Amino acid sequence: QVQLVESGGGLVQAGGSLRLSCAASGSIWRLETMGWYHRAPGKQRELVATITSGGSTNYVDSVKGRFTISRDNAKNMVFLQMNSLKPEDTGVYSCNAQAQRGPWYTSRDYWGQGTQVIVSS
Repeated sequence: QVQLVESGGGLVQAGGSLRLSCAASGSIWRLETMGWYHRAPGKQRELVATITSGGSTNYVDSVKGRFTISRDNAKNMVFLQMNSLKPEDTGVYSCNAQAQRGPWYTSRDYWGQGTQVIVSS
């Protein structure tokens, strides 16, 4: 009973910016690492950025310096600020979270349905 819902996608011109949001809700005892994944049209999903519960971040090389992942632990939210967008950034962005429902539950991965980003040139 953990749900992730993304928002903030849309259509932008190359060089523009978008801020994606992901809200986690439900039976959450502990949210651990959260991340954003990108699936370009006709391609497999790839990991874009991750952030631990303590705030440590990791990025795929192609977005370093352009994208910033952050989180608000009090609100159970994670964000992806995307600047200097390129046409190759086009695709569906999905939120992922490792979460425990309780102290005696195994940590599991949960996924949102994704939000679409289209970058025109």
